[in-house]
This record gives sequence, C-alpha cells and structure tokens, in this order.
Amino acid sequence: MRVVIAEDLALLRDGLVRLFEAHDFEVVAAVDNATSLLHELDAQGADIAVLDVRLPPSFTNEGLMAAVEIRRRRPSFPVLVLSQYVEQLYAKELLASGQGAIGYLLKDRITDVRAFVEAVQQVAGGGTVLDPQVVSSILTRAQREAPMERLTEREREVLALMAQGRSNAAIAARLYVSEKAVGKHTNSIFTKLDLPLAADDNRRVLAVLAYLHSD
Repeated sequence: MRVVIAEDLALLRDGLVRLFEAHDFEVVAAVDNATSLLHELDAQGADIAVLDVRLPPSFTNEGLMAAVEIRRRRPSFPVLVLSQYVEQLYAKELLASGQGAIGYLLKDRITDVRAFVEAVQQVAGGGTVLDPQVVSSILTRAQREAPMERLTEREREVLALMAQGRSNAAIAARLYVSEKAVGKHTNSIFTKLDLPLAADDNRRVLAVLAYLHSD
C-alpha cells in the first residue's frame, strides 16, 4: 500500500515513515505542508493520504482544509486525518459526503500501534474510522447550531449574492465559477436550510429570508 504523509513535526513525520515501512507500507512522499501534500498526491500513485490537521503557515486547520480539497478533487480517495483537537466545522464538511474512506483520529488517544495500522488499512479499503470523541463533538455541535451555520463559506457567499437579487449566471461571474457549480451550491443551501421542494414555496426567497433573519 502506497501512502503520502503530511506532518510538520520532523520527529513525528520520521516516526510515521518508520512505522509504515515496518508494516509493509510504501511511503511515496513525506512532506511538512499542505501545498506539497497536494502536489505529491497529483504526482505519485498513492493509495491513501495521512495528514496532520495543523500545518504551516498558520498551524490552524490547513491540513484539514487540504483533506477537504483532496476529497473535492477525488471524492472517494482515502484520507486519514490526525490531530490533537476536533476541528468541528471542516470535520463535518469532510465527513458530509458519506462516501467512506475517511478517518479522523486524535493523536493523544492512539495508544496501540497495531490498531492504528489497522485503522489506516480500513480507511484505505473504503471504511470510516472516527475517534469516539470526534463523533461526540460533532454531534453536540450539530444539535446546538442554527441552520445557517451549516453552510460552508462558499455557500454563504452564494446566498449573500442571492440576497442581492443576483441570478445564478451573475453569481457565477462574480465568484469565477461555472453556473452549474452555483446550482450545486444553491441546492446544498436548500438542503441545509431544510427547504424541500414544495409547489407553493419559492425556496430561493425562503433561503434569502432565512439569511436576512440570521443577521
């Protein structure tokens, strides 16, 4: 199995390389930042990416954002995220596809190397491996968050432009994306705001009203 690692701490990165090689993985690249990770995934024929959530330059959530980008480019590509924290917003986005091949483990709670290796193999095989603390944190947030907070940053941008009365074509031109992409964002907004199709309702208007009332 071919693996790409992204971990900014040299000692931990080297430790992961040694661990994987000791368990018959082939480490095709081990990098310390998200940009290099995306480059290596394009250049190498990896089977899975194992990455830290916090990477340079800000050491906040670059790794998790890279994981979301990897899955956007290749929806079923196996990604295992390692972190000391639960980054709820992007974790939810990463898990939202429901396509599997996703792992999110907390470093401090990994105490069994064999179990960790099996988790990597499970994710690479299309499974989902989540630390129970991650699941609990995400569910707790989901229970208390308002519908508007379910939207991604891009969806908020689309909705804000909808509120300005712009058409999908105008929104696409403003955001430098295709009109089809705007349509996908719009449908996602309707779903996240619990606005099902109904003969008597204009979902676009209802979404804008929800947006205005959230301010």
